[in-house]
Amino acid sequence: MGRRPLMGLWWYEPFRTFQTNLREIDAGLDVERVLDQIEEFGANAWLLSVGGIISNYPTDLTAQTRNPALAERESGDLVGDAVAAAHARGVRLLARMDFSKVDRRRAEEHPEWCFVGPDGEWQVVSGLTSVCPSAPYYQRETFAVVDEVLSRYDVDGFFFNWASYNERDYSGRYRGVCQCLSCARAFGGPLPTGPDAPAYPRWRRFAKAMIDDFCGRMRELIAARRPEAPLIMGDTADIVFHEANNAVGRPLWHHRTSEHVSAARTYRPQVPVFTNAVGFVDMPYRLAGEEPEHVAQYLVQAISRGANPSTYVMGTPDDSRYECLDVAGRITRHHRDYQDVYTDLVPAARVLLVRPDPLASEVPTAEFQGLYRALLERHVPFDVLGEERLGDCGRLGEYSAVVLPDLGPLEPGAVAALDAFAGAIVSTGSSGFDADTVQLAGSPVRERLAVRDGVEAVRSMHVLTGTFPVPVIGAYHVVAPTDGARTAMRVLSRAPYGPPEKCHGHAELAQPGLLRAGRTTVLPWTVGRAYREVGLSAHRDLFVDAVLAAVPVPIAVDTDLPDQVEVVLGRSRAGQVVHLVNLTGAGPQRFGPPVTVHGARLWIPWADPSARVRALLGDTDLPVSERDGRPGVDLPPLGLFEVLVIDKEM
Repeated sequence: MGRRPLMGLWWYEPFRTFQTNLREIDAGLDVERVLDQIEEFGANAWLLSVGGIISNYPTDLTAQTRNPALAERESGDLVGDAVAAAHARGVRLLARMDFSKVDRRRAEEHPEWCFVGPDGEWQVVSGLTSVCPSAPYYQRETFAVVDEVLSRYDVDGFFFNWASYNERDYSGRYRGVCQCLSCARAFGGPLPTGPDAPAYPRWRRFAKAMIDDFCGRMRELIAARRPEAPLIMGDTADIVFHEANNAVGRPLWHHRTSEHVSAARTYRPQVPVFTNAVGFVDMPYRLAGEEPEHVAQYLVQAISRGANPSTYVMGTPDDSRYECLDVAGRITRHHRDYQDVYTDLVPAARVLLVRPDPLASEVPTAEFQGLYRALLERHVPFDVLGEERLGDCGRLGEYSAVVLPDLGPLEPGAVAALDAFAGAIVSTGSSGFDADTVQLAGSPVRERLAVRDGVEAVRSMHVLTGTFPVPVIGAYHVVAPTDGARTAMRVLSRAPYGPPEKCHGHAELAQPGLLRAGRTTVLPWTVGRAYREVGLSAHRDLFVDAVLAAVPVPIAVDTDLPDQVEVVLGRSRAGQVVHLVNLTGAGPQRFGPPVTVHGARLWIPWADPSARVRALLGDTDLPVSERDGRPGVDLPPLGLFEVLVIDKEM
């Protein structure tokens, strides 16, 4: 944490933010009116555009452009006025900085600052030129700008927008990997031009390392000048940032916010997460408000996993009267009104789902997403952890099972962490395969579970699960069990695919669809991808049943809630916290209104008749009663979400 104090940092308590992403013409805004709207919304922090592309204060630095619209203000200083007015009300003022671009004049004066595409051209959009994080603007001038802001204003934190190597410009056009002289020197070898180049995976890791280094040095500067001001940025900052947004042309992953927040909170639960929910459809369509139910999911998924909610509009609230702001305000005020429930809210699931490393050359997203949906729909609470964090998480011992979704060979650090892990390991696809073996943690040491004979991309292949066959979608890895391994399911041989008269000849083979040895369960095929792409409940159930069979203690929540209700377990200062997130409104490429669920029950094996269960949205205590010999509660009607607080430890 640099030179920051160990205790008393304001951002370790729950907070709520409203972001006004200002246009140049907004510099004359009425700060008191905006603060009235922010407080009414339920927020206690204001994320305000301060500097970078344009300066909303009278900067003296030649690297910045002073906003000409500041002349509309009597003081000539929007930032100074906003800081004074916010602090008078007890509202935090967070400085939004965007160092991704400079104006044409500065680009001409300092070509060494600029992004240079593989075609030798600068990246110019709307009169602004993109700069490169490797170059002197990022490496030197940005520090001078932050130092100037800190010398003039008691801002309560900084957020850096779009601090990255921008392979795509604002118009969505792919511009390739930067080829500037600073990149060439820092990379230490021929630069790739894009994703098809062999060196591209190494370049992506280089780019992340450069941004992480920049983030670390900026944190040191801010901590030295103003220890009570955090940096909101990537997963190595004081506060981890996630933008919950939609994008025209991008397939919607309905659980994206929950996934990203969980990955951050699982890795470092003591580090706050800031989820900025975008109130409009997409950057090119920022005048059009997002569907209210869509923004509601951003915020509910965020707070259920322990993130601090933020809502983001263009201009001021008067300029951006998006319909979604009503429900966003209700959720924000809920977070405010139950501050104690969200204080120190940390993950408490017993199953850990590993997310593939996004910097890997091939990311098996479909497998991960299929297993994610399977666990959610069977009401098995789980947390997410990035594959790249397996080796240094330090929290694996809190879980009963770790699920590895088709990850391929594992890094040595991950293998060592799994070797030391005492719980069950369930892997799918090629997870843990090396050149000729399946090498995963066993008990008490790693075991050679099965010899790998080859890998096949398959079509018209089935696995026999009891009476009924299910299709293999994607890949089946041919394995030969070693002594001591138990097997289940059998692969059916492929038969001709063509006219029905010739579609026969499937025969049961010796190859298994599931193997177990010690603590390890392997499904050597892409069952998650099959569920993601086809949606057969048989795929979901055989995977989840394999997880449940691998763990000797109950890990699923017994309930008659619909499959589409996610159960999120956490612990906070208030006790056990159970979020029920209603996803019944999820549809193709959208969220619609959820269906209200009536008359549902939640069996709570850790409760007893003396436990106090409070439903926050229903504003009622739920008596614990036994049914079928098991304690549980009858739930109030479930709309968008419900929060249960149980004052007895599990």
